[in-house]
Amino acid sequence: MGWEKEVQEITRRHELAKKMGGEEGIRRQHERGKLTVRERIDRFADSGSFNEFMGLIGGARYENNKLKDFTPKGSVEGFCRLDGRKVVLSAGDFTVRGGSGGAGGGLGMELSSNRRAQEWRVPYVRLLDASGGSVRSFEDIGRTYLPDGNIWSAIDVQLLSEIPVVSAVMGSVAGLPAINACLAHFNLMVRGTSQLFPGGPPVVKASLGYDITKEELGGDHIHTRVSGVIDNLASDEDDAFRQIRQFLSYLPANVWEMPPRAETSDPADRTDESLLSVMPRDPRKTYKVHQIIESVVDQDSFFEIAPRYGRSRVTGLARFKGYPVGIMANNSRHKGGSTDKAGGTKVMRLLQLCETFHLPIVSLADEPGFMVGLESEKEGIERAGAALVAMTCMTSMPWITIVMGRLYGVAGQCQHRPTGMFRRYAWPSARWGSMHIAGGASAAYRREIESADDPDAKRQEIEDRLNALASPFRTAEATGQDIIDPRTTRAHICDFVEDAQRIVQSQLGQRVRYLPF
Repeated sequence: MGWEKEVQEITRRHELAKKMGGEEGIRRQHERGKLTVRERIDRFADSGSFNEFMGLIGGARYENNKLKDFTPKGSVEGFCRLDGRKVVLSAGDFTVRGGSGGAGGGLGMELSSNRRAQEWRVPYVRLLDASGGSVRSFEDIGRTYLPDGNIWSAIDVQLLSEIPVVSAVMGSVAGLPAINACLAHFNLMVRGTSQLFPGGPPVVKASLGYDITKEELGGDHIHTRVSGVIDNLASDEDDAFRQIRQFLSYLPANVWEMPPRAETSDPADRTDESLLSVMPRDPRKTYKVHQIIESVVDQDSFFEIAPRYGRSRVTGLARFKGYPVGIMANNSRHKGGSTDKAGGTKVMRLLQLCETFHLPIVSLADEPGFMVGLESEKEGIERAGAALVAMTCMTSMPWITIVMGRLYGVAGQCQHRPTGMFRRYAWPSARWGSMHIAGGASAAYRREIESADDPDAKRQEIEDRLNALASPFRTAEATGQDIIDPRTTRAHICDFVEDAQRIVQSQLGQRVRYLPF
């Protein structure tokens, strides 16, 4: 006699788990415009690659030692492949008690999904659709409990220094899952169907006494534009899956491996005639920095991160000669390209990402300085600036800066690193110094200007005198600064990035403690 009956029981239990929270829960999920967890996995993972683990955990009801009913846990976890690369996937199931914690736990537990990602050294992806803890669990266990979730969160924090972690907010996410949304190197929301908060509208009503909708409280308009908690916005769930795949394609499986090189037919010495005239001679005019980025990177390789937040700075990932890099640029069309607190935070996150996973950094600089004014002071621009200076100095990945326009003050200083593999080129349009001549002349020569018979004429005379000294060629005569034809920018960066690979090779391994700014 064999074990056919028991094998049939395995199949039966898996089939019960695939019913998730039942027909009513599935119907409500679809009415909210969301896929179920099983549908998401089918759309997201490479076909046939999902290998579930801990799929038999759940709440079982027995009669005469025979299984009568089974409710699975509020998540589905397993290994899968994305474009052939293995990852660990943890996906919340909102149809089961709102994806909240529940069944399972105790002695003899198998390794959690985050521990498996850590031990296997493969990327970890969370598809979050969970409400966090629920008071219903008090009745399940017959008591309340002291919050001690850091026994698991400690692993999530460790992962940030070891493997790529992505969190996708796929529905209404609250409690610890809301924190897990930020314990990631990249996160996103889905337009119209996802919200994020530590506690939802009922908690707000009980605590603060006012009514508010989920969308008003934690919709994408809040978190991708104002708070900066979420990096990117997906138009729908399929777009979310596409963005996750693209983000991971630039990164190694872990910090002990080289970043993956992609095939490209884009010539390294390709030139773009538009770069010769893209920078306007009139400093009051703006230009399209995204056009410059697309002109120099491998064709169609730029992936922007946090495009709706801190818009004075552009950050993202790209490739040169197939090698992945982090890339950042000032955006003159927002706050003149000045680095404010939000933009500085974006830059620090990118620098950390590149330092952790050994990506060279490419900076296209037109930095007028840290943002000034009352609102900037209220945000604490000095402390934000100090943090950016510290982060810059602590990095060691290969770094190349192309000075396209302005480079002023301490913010300009953050486009330079005095140690490690660092290279800087300047365009003929570049200008630099401790501050802008216009504002600086009014401060430095105030007495001379105010005592003149014609203060405006005197100010203009002083500014003209100083501007005559501002040519980048005068700096090159004294310092050896290399000034290049803008059309050759791609060739110079490609050469640097290829040379950087031997430095990257020597830096493999866990070198930093990643902090989720």
